[in-house]
Amino acid sequence: MKQAVYMFEEGSQEMRNILGGKGANLAEMTRIGLPVPEGFTVSTDACKDYYANEAQLSVKVKQELFAALRKLEDKTGKKLGAVDQPLFVSVRSGAVFSMPGMMDTVLNLGMNDDTVEGMTRLTGNARFSYDSYRRFIQMFSDVVLGVETYFFERELERYRAEKGYSTDPEMSADDWKAIIETYKGIVLDHTDEPFPEDPHRQLLLSIEAVFDSWNNDRAQIYRRLNKIPHDLGTAVTIQSMVFGNMGEDSGTGVAFTRDPSSGEGILYGEYLVNAQGEDVVAGIRTPQPIATLKDVMPDVYEQFASTCNRLEAHYGDMQDIEFTVESGKLYLLQTRNGKRTAQAAVKIAVDMKKENVLTKEEALLRVNPDQLNHLLHRRIDENYERNSLIKGLPASPGAATGKVVFTADDADLCAKKGEKVILVRPETTPDDIHGIIASEAVVTSRGGMTSHAAVVARGMGKACICGCDGLKINLEDKQFSVNGQIVQYFDTITIDGSTGEVFLGEVPMMEPELSGEFQELLVWSDELRRMGVRSNADNPHDAAKSRELGAEGIGLCRTEHMFMDPARIPIVQEMILADTQTEREKALEKLLPMQQEDFTGIFKEMAGLPVTIRLLDPPLHEFLPDKEELLVDLTKLQITDPASPQLKEKQKLMRKLRELDEFNPMLGHRGCRLGMTHPEIYEMQAKAVFYAAADLAGQGQEVKPEVMIPLVGHVNELKAMRLVVENAAQVVAEETGQKLDYTVGTMIEVPRAALTADEIAAEADFFSFGTNDLTQTTFGYSRDDAEGKFLTRYVETEVLEANPFMEIDRKGVGKLVEMGVNLGRGTKPGLKTGICGEHGGDPHSIQFCENQGLDYVSCSPFRVPVARLAAAQAAIMAQQKAAAADKSVRKAL
Repeated sequence: MKQAVYMFEEGSQEMRNILGGKGANLAEMTRIGLPVPEGFTVSTDACKDYYANEAQLSVKVKQELFAALRKLEDKTGKKLGAVDQPLFVSVRSGAVFSMPGMMDTVLNLGMNDDTVEGMTRLTGNARFSYDSYRRFIQMFSDVVLGVETYFFERELERYRAEKGYSTDPEMSADDWKAIIETYKGIVLDHTDEPFPEDPHRQLLLSIEAVFDSWNNDRAQIYRRLNKIPHDLGTAVTIQSMVFGNMGEDSGTGVAFTRDPSSGEGILYGEYLVNAQGEDVVAGIRTPQPIATLKDVMPDVYEQFASTCNRLEAHYGDMQDIEFTVESGKLYLLQTRNGKRTAQAAVKIAVDMKKENVLTKEEALLRVNPDQLNHLLHRRIDENYERNSLIKGLPASPGAATGKVVFTADDADLCAKKGEKVILVRPETTPDDIHGIIASEAVVTSRGGMTSHAAVVARGMGKACICGCDGLKINLEDKQFSVNGQIVQYFDTITIDGSTGEVFLGEVPMMEPELSGEFQELLVWSDELRRMGVRSNADNPHDAAKSRELGAEGIGLCRTEHMFMDPARIPIVQEMILADTQTEREKALEKLLPMQQEDFTGIFKEMAGLPVTIRLLDPPLHEFLPDKEELLVDLTKLQITDPASPQLKEKQKLMRKLRELDEFNPMLGHRGCRLGMTHPEIYEMQAKAVFYAAADLAGQGQEVKPEVMIPLVGHVNELKAMRLVVENAAQVVAEETGQKLDYTVGTMIEVPRAALTADEIAAEADFFSFGTNDLTQTTFGYSRDDAEGKFLTRYVETEVLEANPFMEIDRKGVGKLVEMGVNLGRGTKPGLKTGICGEHGGDPHSIQFCENQGLDYVSCSPFRVPVARLAAAQAAIMAQQKAAAADKSVRKAL
C-alpha cells in the first residue's frame, strides 16, 4: 500500500478501484471544476489493511489520515474541534461498485457541547446548530455505537406530541437542547459510557464503523445477489459539511438526469427546503418535485439543470445526483450512474446513441441483458403494495394469476374448460408436462433453479417458483398451508416468478412492453455479434415463438417431449411393454407418423433455418406410471376385483417397471445407450425426420435437419448410431426420390466425450455441448437434488462462486468445453460447435462461449432476446480486449 489517503484533487474517475465509486466521482467533479465541498478519501487499500490488521487502523493509515485532515483544515480555514471556526465533516462509505443503502454514513461529525456554541456564534442561528447536533448524536450512535435509531425516534415523537408539534421545523433551539440531553441519556443507558465528545476520536470510530459495514449482513447479501467480489473493500470519503438546514434559502435533494422509470429525458427527483440529506428519504416530511425548485430558487435550479447536463455528457450515462443548497449556494455531494427500470435502460441507451452521446457499442453495453426478461413477461404493477404469503426461488420470470390445482390432470381439465390455473406440486416430473402446458404458472415446494419445473417453465415462458420450503402441501385434501394459513383447491393466488413471491388473491398486472427502442437495440445487437443465437424448441408453437423473438434456428429439439403427449403415452407404453421385436416395431410404426407430423410443423416454422434434433434421451421408465402409485392401484384391485383384466395389465406394467428399475437412472440406460440396445427406436425417429424433410423438399422448401446423438462417451457409440441414421436416410431417399441434406453430430455431455473429442470428431459433423448433464457428471451433483440439499448453502457460504447449473463453471466444466472445442477442431478444423444447456441463455456463460469461439448458443425461446444482446456485448468486449492487448504490444515495441 503506497498511499492510503488521497485529497479529492489527487484523484480521478479512473481510480475507482482505489477511491471507490463515490471518491472517484467526487475527485472527477473536483477536477472538472464543479462546486464540490473540500475533502479526501481513505482508500480501499486502507480497508483491506484494516481487515489484515485484525480490524485496527494501522499507524500508516492514521498518519496519512491526520495529514489529510490538516490539509482540509488549511483549505477551509476551519479546524476540527475548534470553537471559533469549527470544521464539521461527513463520513461516507464508497464501494467500487454502487451498493446503495448497504453501508453506513455519518453526518455533522465534529459536533460537541463546545463546537455547537461556536457554530451558533458564527451563524447566529441557535436552532440550526442544535438541530445539527442532535442529528449527529442520533446517527453516530446508530452507525458507530450500535444504539438503534428507534430509541431516539421514540423519544422525539413523544416530545413533539407533548409540545403539540407535527414537524421538526417547529422545534426551537431550546427544544433541541432538551432532546440532546435525552439522547445522551439513551447512549449512556445502552453503552454504559457517555457520548464521545472528542472530534478526532469520533472520526477514527466512524471510519472503523464504515469499514466494518463492508461485511455487515445486508452488504454481503447485496454483493452475492449482484455478483460483486467480497475482497474489494470499501473506501471512506471525508468531506467538509455543507448544511441544507440553515433556513428557507437552504435545502437538499436527490435527482436523476432522466426519468429512471420511463427513460424520458427530463430531470426527475425531489428536494426539501431547510433540511439535511436523510430527511428526503426518512418520510417525516413530504419532499417536493424537483421541477418546483425553479419557482423556489430559480438561480439555483438553472445552475443545477446545467450541471446535470454537463455531468451526463461527461459520464455518458444517466446520473443520480445528491445536492445541497447552503444559503443560496449549490453544492454537489455525489454523482453516480443511476439505477433504472428495464424499460428506461433500453430507452436511455437508444436515445443517447441518437443524441451522439454514445456509440452503438457503448449503448449496447449500457443495458443489462437480464433486464430484458422483465420486458418479455407480464409483471406485477409497480404501484402495488406487496404483502406476500411466502417466498421461494425465482425460477422463471413473469407474473401470473390463477386458481390453485394440485395435479397435472386437473390443470389440463380445468384449462380445457377455460379456467386459468396455477399448478402447485411438491415437485414436477416429465409426467406432469401436460399440466404445465395447461397452467398459467407453476409453484413447487421442493427443487431448485434448475429443477424439472424450472427448466420446463423457462422453456415455455411461464412464471415459476421453486423451493417454497414453508409451503406445506396436502395432496389428499387438495390444499396447502403457510404458517397455519390454509389455501384450498381453486382458491385464487398470484405469483411473481421474478422475485419468488406468492400472493393471495388477484394482483394488478402490467403487460409486456416491446417498444421501438427495444427492437432497435436488438437490431444493433445482431449487427455486432459474432455467435449465432438459436432456441430450444420441441413443437411448432415454440418454434414460431422462437422465430418471432429472433432465433436463427433450433439448437435443441427434444424428441422425448413429443412422446409425453397424453394421446401418445399409451402407444409409447405399448412399445416399451412389447415382448418381441415384431410387437415393438408395430408400436413404433404407429409413432412414426406422429413424430413426422411434429417435425413437419417445426421445419415449416423455421423456414430453411437449421434444426438440431436430439434423438430419444431419457430412460424408458419415465414413460411408465409412477411405481408407488401403480403399487397402490394393484393392491386395491387385488382386494376388490382379483379377476379383473385391468389387474393383469397393471401386473405386466409392474414387471416392466421392475425390469427397467435402476439405482442411478441419470447414469444408466438412456441416451445413445438406449439406441445401441434398441436401434429400432432411433431408426424410427430418424425416418420420421427424413420423411418430413423429404415431403417439404418436394414442395420446394429448404430444410436443414441436424440429427444429434445424445450422451456419447465413446467414438464407437457415435459410429454405430451414425450408421443407423445414415441407413434410415438412404431408405427414405430411395422411397421418396428426394435428395436429403442433413448432418449428424453429438451432444458432448460426459467428461470422457470432451477428453476424447479428437476421436469423436472423426464421426461428427458438429458438437453441441449439453452443459446441464456435463455439469452433473463433472461435479458428481444431481441437479434435481443438489439445490434443495446443499447447493444453495454452497453459494451463500462461497464454497462455490455461483450455482454451476445457472452459470457455467469455468474452471471445471469450462475447461472440458475448451478442451472439447480444441480437440474436435484439431481433427476437423471447420467443426461447428454450440451450446444448448441452460447456460445458453445466461449472459456470463455466453461471454465464456464467445471466448471459446463457439459458433452459436441455444436457449429457451423467451431467452433469445437476452442471448442476442449478451452475444453482442461479448463480441464487443472481446474486440476491446484484443485492441487493448495490441496497443500494449505496440507500446512495448
